[in-house]
Amino acid sequence: MALELNSLRNAVSALHAVLAKSNDAEFMRGLDAVARNAIKSGAIQHFEFTYELCWKFIKRWLETNISPTIADGVARRELFRLAAENRLIADVDKWMRHHETRNQTSHTYDPEIAEMVYGAAHDFARDAQSLLQALEARND
Repeated sequence: MALELNSLRNAVSALHAVLAKSNDAEFMRGLDAVARNAIKSGAIQHFEFTYELCWKFIKRWLETNISPTIADGVARRELFRLAAENRLIADVDKWMRHHETRNQTSHTYDPEIAEMVYGAAHDFARDAQSLLQALEARND
């Protein structure tokens, strides 16, 4: 049974779009500090949402294509290890860093953490796109 990937496609696309806008130096210079912060905050929120969808789609794909109980009660590292074994992701350690970054966003707002997460979102966006492509290629 094929997975419905539209929500992940939309999330990855939205993440890329907000990151592209935030990387547009001319556009960002034209904004005041509040608006620039709002754009970066939006990128962080898109990162959070897209990360959550990514690991849930990994789990669904494994349950649908390998075994319905394969991911029951497994830690995130084990989930990512299974994903790598099944060629959905390339690097377990990178995905664990994405997971740790996502965990940072749940703490009280700290501008330094926000900047770190914002920077990490760019690397994550590439990995989320690769995951989406792997899921699309193996979605049967």
